[in-house]
Amino acid sequence: MIKNRNLINHYPYKMRMLLFVCIIGLGNITSGTAQELLNVLDQEYPDTPQYELATFKGSRISIGHSVENRRKGVLDIVHMQRYWNIPNATTQNFIADKLNARVALEYGITDRLTFGAGGSTLDGIFDSFLKYQLVRQRRDHKGFPLSITLFQNGSYKSKRITKGTEDWSDRLAFTTQLLMARKFSPNLSLQIAPTLIHRNTQLLEQDPQTQFAIGFGGRYKLDGHVAIVSEYYYVANPLESRTTYGAFALGVNWEVKNLLLQFQLTNARNMVEDAFITQTINNFNFEDGNFVFGANATVSIQLFNKKQKDTK
Repeated sequence: MIKNRNLINHYPYKMRMLLFVCIIGLGNITSGTAQELLNVLDQEYPDTPQYELATFKGSRISIGHSVENRRKGVLDIVHMQRYWNIPNATTQNFIADKLNARVALEYGITDRLTFGAGGSTLDGIFDSFLKYQLVRQRRDHKGFPLSITLFQNGSYKSKRITKGTEDWSDRLAFTTQLLMARKFSPNLSLQIAPTLIHRNTQLLEQDPQTQFAIGFGGRYKLDGHVAIVSEYYYVANPLESRTTYGAFALGVNWEVKNLLLQFQLTNARNMVEDAFITQTINNFNFEDGNFVFGANATVSIQLFNKKQKDTK
């Protein structure tokens, strides 16, 4: 027993060196294996972009379009109404003197492309539009800091524009917008919209056929279902034949499952871009007392099962 103890005590330094070499070798093997595993994971699971979702909940902030598109295969049924009174009117209806209603359908052709068409009772305006999302904001701060959507609208005014002879094409108007928005936080989103509006004929000889405007809009969420929204449109070269004002809206959006309700206090009676941006004839102030109350209701319907779409 004493002999074996002396043998063990005779080699402590060599044993420690051998153990140290084994640990170093095992560490190198483990490190190499871990690096190989990381390389395999990088190839199989690349760095996928993380995009911001729901910069605005609906396709409209309040009275104007937002950067949002419908998902592929989703159909929106949109009903919009505007109510207002006429100052010093001799007769009044039960709710309001005047009513403008618009019914439209909007469909997501792809996740980035939306088509819509509708008709309004005021002036008998029929319109259609295309929206294409050019850029999406990334939440990982590695890509473009904004979401950008191109909006193109065309409208036909069935009511006669001038007293003279006019062709059907004279009643056409076109609106082009570059919608640029950023989601600054889960609660705050802001948008700016440079706008070009062209009519095939002037309302009167002194009026411009092409007008330039810029829109500003924002949303602040109060909770998961309710948000305060506001919009304003400034026109650089307004009409000369009449006094017009920038369209303004202040409202509340309320989301209930697949239903989005939007209520707004505004001075815009029309709901099609070329009309409400450039032809709003009443101001938004408490002195005139001639506000327009608006309500939008949008129902979203998934036309086919998403799982079936993913398997095709």
